[in-house]
Amino acid sequence: MHETVPLARVEGTVLFHGRNIYGAGVDPIALRRHVGMVFQRPTPFPTMSIRDNVAAGLRVQLGERLDRRQVDEIVERALRQAALWEEVKDRLKSSATGISGGQQQRLCIARALATAPHVLLLDEPTASLDPLSTQKVEELVYELRSSMTVIIVTHNMQQAARVSDRTVFMLSGEMIETAPTRALFTTPSDARTEAYVTGRFG
Repeated sequence: MHETVPLARVEGTVLFHGRNIYGAGVDPIALRRHVGMVFQRPTPFPTMSIRDNVAAGLRVQLGERLDRRQVDEIVERALRQAALWEEVKDRLKSSATGISGGQQQRLCIARALATAPHVLLLDEPTASLDPLSTQKVEELVYELRSSMTVIIVTHNMQQAARVSDRTVFMLSGEMIETAPTRALFTTPSDARTEAYVTGRFG
């Protein structure tokens, strides 16, 4: 999203299928079709139904237009992936704002999954959720790891330990250390990482 921010600059390289996403000639709009994003607070489209929220991304994808049956199949698949289908299958035409906060967050995850992204970005997806909803989202993240790359930002160390294969510790915008999750939490190589995971600061 950097290109939408005046005077924003980026250093370093981010590789997606071997290509730097900040390299010359990379179309950020085309790139976004392969990356799903879920924000800290649920962001369902308030004027759309549950079904139309999930299907929203399909309208802007390149390629052939899908008929209603195809869209319905994708919506059901995405809602099942997000562990939400059984809870909303009888009210798909209802407003997306009429369900609980935890359900809204899983709806946003379903919306991101509907376009079959290669990468799913989750920015503190459970920060505003109750413990039961948090557990459902964590279980979902754990399952999705086998089919796509999931990058989750969290300040909750226990959550990172539960759902991640690799952990990156960042401090004041600097990447301090990256390692397999178990190694980072048990034998960190940087003193700042050790201070954080042992609770001496943060």
